[in-house]
Amino acid sequence: MKLPSATRLVIALEDRHSGKRLLDVLGKRLGRYGLTLHETKTRYVDFRRRRPYGRHWMASATTFDFLGFTHVWGRSMQGKDVVRQITAKGRFARALKSVHDWCKKNRHLPVKAQQEYLARVIRGHCAYYGVTGNGKRLGWFRYQVVRIWRMWLARRSRLRRLNWDRMNALLKKYPLPYVTFMRSWQHSLSEPVR
Repeated sequence: MKLPSATRLVIALEDRHSGKRLLDVLGKRLGRYGLTLHETKTRYVDFRRRRPYGRHWMASATTFDFLGFTHVWGRSMQGKDVVRQITAKGRFARALKSVHDWCKKNRHLPVKAQQEYLARVIRGHCAYYGVTGNGKRLGWFRYQVVRIWRMWLARRSRLRRLNWDRMNALLKKYPLPYVTFMRSWQHSLSEPVR
């Protein structure tokens, strides 16, 4: 049986003593099967609910990053404490850098071909990061893609400047998709592990 090279998981426990105890024995237990823990990626996070007046007094961190999302405590529309998932800053910056590099390298392509590629990028980004509560980051990603595209289209010619009025007219002719939510955070937490 071939094991995957890297398996990522989060283990949630009832109290911090259980978490510390588990972290102490997990490496030994996995060693029995020829597996090891990644030293820089394995850590204990005391992720407790925030109180009305700030962080829990014993909590060492109120956020953690996992699989491209930053997990934070937030409030639902009903005023209940919920764990929210937002796009991690590093993944967000990396995605925008990829768009920037592609637009720079392919600014000579026809506008229609550029629009088709950027539409796929936005749809793909929304397919992964499109969870309830991440709308601001998704909207900001779309805006930044439009801004980067405008910047590189403006550099195609020195004769005419591409101001925002002309860019908005271009977006009417070659529209980019708007932000869509692919799944609710309630469904993403209850999906079976495969």
